[in-house]
Amino acid sequence: MTGNAVPRVRGGPVPIAQASDNLTHVELTWVEKRIENWIRFGREARETILDRRRRALSFRPGSTFALVRWASNDFGTIISRIDIVRAVRPGEAYQTLPFVRPGGDILLKIEGWPKVQQVLRHIDAVEAAGIDPCEVAADHWRHVANRLSAGHEPRPYTAERHQAWLKRREIEG
Repeated sequence: MTGNAVPRVRGGPVPIAQASDNLTHVELTWVEKRIENWIRFGREARETILDRRRRALSFRPGSTFALVRWASNDFGTIISRIDIVRAVRPGEAYQTLPFVRPGGDILLKIEGWPKVQQVLRHIDAVEAAGIDPCEVAADHWRHVANRLSAGHEPRPYTAERHQAWLKRREIEG
């Protein structure tokens, strides 16, 4: 196979990734009112159009992105999910998840539309505070996942928390 060939594998088609590109590839599909996968935030390094309903976005190692997946059938919604993922570096351990190759460090995994909406509102609040969600501390996304899973409200991500994270990251270098 060459170029942008798309092999059929278990779990559906995935974009071909060059072993040497070190990127994390996310396949997005949009079939209105059936399958809607989109990136809520993230800085893609590359976009590849696969066909009229599918495209693949590629992310550099260490970057963070949010993948929202929604699907329905004739009887209603069958999946509503948001994953906030850190793209991994070559040789780094990772978890697998659908439509993400090779996988990533899953910082948050929430299922069910009401909880997905809570995460989307939390992301909106981060942006309203003037903070790029891509730059938020990984520990905060884990905190949000844990609090929502326990049925509690997560703490807001404030400018003060963000400044503390940036200083910690600078020291850890």
